This record gives sequence, structure tokens and C-alpha cells, in this order.
Amino acid sequence: MSDSDDDVPQLSAATLAALQEFYDDQKMDQAPATDIYAVGAVEEDWGMSQFWYNEETASRLAEEAILQAGKGGRIACLSCPSVYQRLKKNDLVGINDVTAVVLEYDRRFAVYGDEFVFYDYNNPLSLPESIGPQSFDFVLADPPYLSEECLSKVAITVKFLTKGKTLLCTGAIMEEHASKLMGLKMCNFLPKHSHNLANEFRCYTNYESTNLS
Repeated sequence: MSDSDDDVPQLSAATLAALQEFYDDQKMDQAPATDIYAVGAVEEDWGMSQFWYNEETASRLAEEAILQAGKGGRIACLSCPSVYQRLKKNDLVGINDVTAVVLEYDRRFAVYGDEFVFYDYNNPLSLPESIGPQSFDFVLADPPYLSEECLSKVAITVKFLTKGKTLLCTGAIMEEHASKLMGLKMCNFLPKHSHNLANEFRCYTNYESTNLS
């Protein structure tokens, strides 16, 4: 029997594609169902500076968003998908009849359908026509980078979106910039992440919050 590669049986491209589809279907059938609204359902991509909150922090911030948005309010989660996920988990938004959207650069979050809005902080006002100025009763933002340049662009977006109330989560080292660019004051509550970060994070608001004190 010849040892040449020509003697190795070959499948047609169509047959290979069909076989691969069969294997993929088998994997889907065997895989456990994933709750798309569970915090961490979309894995962190550290290359994109993604660090998800732990359950306690996500829950606390979601509660704050519902409280401050008010009955029938609209919430924008800008670069903080774990809070959006917590809002949707167990239909927390139904508590006060609020609605929420997640603005994210990562298109994996398109799994959330019409409630996903592609967002690139480098183009702070590049938003769909359906989102006009002062569209949201409450805006919660977590800029991906700890820099004045990033925060200054995110601030443009936040000021466009919000009717007034804003909650910012970012590093403690950004306190001066948060005050100068957005008129925000540091809260006592310490947000925590699923993976401990070297940088200390804090919350900043432009209103008094008993929930974050």
C-alpha cells in the first residue's frame, strides 16, 4: 500500500461541512442551557479591558438604578453589562416597570437584541436615531480605561443621554476628573469585581444616595 498523501481518503468540502454541522449540533444538545442574563454569561475579555462586577456589587448598583430611575423610568448601562444583566435577571426591571439598555463596544452583547446599542467611546455621539438627547432617567457608566481622555469622551455621551441623574464607577484615582468633567462626588460604597483588581474602584454620583452611602 502506498504511503503517499494521495492514498489518504478525502471527503468532499460539502461532506466535511455537513459533518461539522452535525458535530456542532451534538455539542449544542449536550451543553447545559446558559442563562444569558446571568452575570458572567459573556466571559470577560481582558484585552478589551472588561472586568465584571461580583454579584453583590451588580445587585447593589441594579437596585440603585431602579430606585433612581423611578416608576416607568429608562436606564442606560454604559460599558457596564453586568449591571444590565442583573437588572434583567429574574425580571428585576419589572419591580418598578423600568426598561434598560446596554451600550457596549463588544458585539457579543448583541444577543440582547434591541436592548443592545453599539457604543465606541471614541465616537461619543455616534448613537442610533432612536436614542435622542435626554432619553434616560438614569445613566450608569463604567469607562473601560482609567484616563482623562477616556472619561472626557464618556462624559459627552452621558450628558447627552441623561435627564439628570448619573452614576459613574471608575478608579479612585479619577476622583478629580469625575468632579471636573461631570460634577460628580465620591460615594462610600466600594464596588468589587469578580476578579480582584489592583486599582481601587469607587462610585460617583451627582445626587445624594443613601443606598451607596
